[in-house]
Amino acid sequence: MTTTSAPVSESLTRQVSQRVSQSVFDGSHLRVVLLVDVYDGAQQQFLEAYEQLCNQVASVPGHVSDQLCQSIENPSQWLITSEWESAPPFLTWVNSEEHVRMVEPLHSCVRDTRSLRFHVVRETGGPAAHAEPGERRLQSSPRIGDGVIRHALTFTVKPGSEEAVAKILADYASPEPRVDDTTRLIRTSLFMHGNRVVRAIEVRGDLLAALRHVARQPEVRAVEEAINPHLEHDRDLDDPESARVFFTRAALPAVHHVTAGETKADAVRHALYYPARDGGGLRLAQLLSQQDEKAADDPRSPVLRSTIFQRDDVVVRLVDVRGGDTDPAQVLGLTDRARAAQVTALLDADALGVDASALSDGAAARLLTLARMELVTDRRSPDA
Repeated sequence: MTTTSAPVSESLTRQVSQRVSQSVFDGSHLRVVLLVDVYDGAQQQFLEAYEQLCNQVASVPGHVSDQLCQSIENPSQWLITSEWESAPPFLTWVNSEEHVRMVEPLHSCVRDTRSLRFHVVRETGGPAAHAEPGERRLQSSPRIGDGVIRHALTFTVKPGSEEAVAKILADYASPEPRVDDTTRLIRTSLFMHGNRVVRAIEVRGDLLAALRHVARQPEVRAVEEAINPHLEHDRDLDDPESARVFFTRAALPAVHHVTAGETKADAVRHALYYPARDGGGLRLAQLLSQQDEKAADDPRSPVLRSTIFQRDDVVVRLVDVRGGDTDPAQVLGLTDRARAAQVTALLDADALGVDASALSDGAAARLLTLARMELVTDRRSPDA
């Protein structure tokens, strides 16, 4: 018989909000699992690359421990697990250029990889079972999701090419939404802010399978080839390494999703761009998540759903609101004056194309105009 971990502090065992179906800001420990399929004959090269990576990651803030495991059934299959104090420090590291450089030696010796991230909800046995209250940050209960995985990609195009890129991205046939018996594309929303492109997708089932399915569709491949000359950072989709690096840097993970639990036929979808000052992206995303969670419990709020995406200093908030005129502060998620002041203090005015003084008074209408992204296309699966 095993024993459960000692109870943690009250602040960490509070009831998980039923309206929040996804969040990296729960404060609990994070377990990262990397499934690796190594090329035949490349085992030693893989081990050497892992040792180098292990030594480097040991000094990354928030890293706790890691393990390397080999399958007893198929020696080419390996499992790397790591534990982190919480999700934010891991995301800061995994989304950095430092990480891209660290893992580069691994890719020449592995056939395929898959990364999975989990909050630690329960734990039995081991040292944690005898930890003092508050030492081990576990969740009091798992989140109840809605069965939808949300992810986004972002990249920039050459200044002056925005109109041509928008036309290319709007004028293509939608790919087949059915991936397989368990995975389906639900919705794709594409926005632009200046020369920045954001493509947000919603999937039921396996996100990786859906992304691979979309990449194989001829109509999507044609669009990707058509925008290649306009990209600020070159890529070669026929070169697996070039494509991998591009899409690794383009990944814009969802860090928080909240819903008011209502569905409205007249809901309007907005995307808002909150560029952060150097190093402030994660904190900015957290402040917005707190405001969205509060708004979801307010029946007067027009916000039906909100998803926050963040990578480095790029923060994008995808929000569905009830149709009709709404208060700009509510659409922005900045109805709390104190939190609004904190958010605007973290914003990079230069990236929004204004003088910093334009943000100092917190004028919601002005900020909404600056932050709102232009809708290029919003497509839903017929039976979504």
